[in-house]
Amino acid sequence: MAARHDSKTRLLDAALKVVRTRGYNATRVEDICAEAGVTKGSFFHHFKSKDDLALAAVAHWIEMTGGFFAEAPYHAPADPLDRLLAYVDFRKSIIEGDIAEFTCLVGTMTQEIHESHPALRDACAASIFGHAATLEPDIEAAMRQRGIAPDWTPASLARHSQAVLQGAFILAKATGDRTVARESVDHLKRYIELLFASPFARKDRP
Repeated sequence: MAARHDSKTRLLDAALKVVRTRGYNATRVEDICAEAGVTKGSFFHHFKSKDDLALAAVAHWIEMTGGFFAEAPYHAPADPLDRLLAYVDFRKSIIEGDIAEFTCLVGTMTQEIHESHPALRDACAASIFGHAATLEPDIEAAMRQRGIAPDWTPASLARHSQAVLQGAFILAKATGDRTVARESVDHLKRYIELLFASPFARKDRP
């Protein structure tokens, strides 16, 4: 695979930062070029438009976050439920710094473009649901290990975890305070613990 041109990488990285800070609609090509330290000529050498860059930025986001989460420490526990809970703890641990540093690029974009940019919306959805799917094997294994047969599926719980996280980011933006986001993640952990502890979820319940 050919190496990516340095100015293109800088533009992609700049897009991740600027869009998470300003939102997609308020972000201009000029803003991204200034953040990347490149000219508009360089921008249009690599991308046809802001929307074209946005699609590439989502792919860049998927690549970066995929590697980040694949190498994260929450995979270490032997027990699948412990791995799932460790994932939630890990998500809480990275809610640090400025809001733009810990919020989600694709969640931010989806709120703005879900009707106006269907191709971009679908790319964002692929990122969110693709990440959720990485949790399903541990959820399924934890269900099997604990002998539970609830009226929910591994996929639905995985999706719910992302709904809580994206909602937590919105609350942080609304208040300017990451503490409220961390509170929501704490509740997600309690919820998962209760799901797997509930006697009503067991296969052998009366």
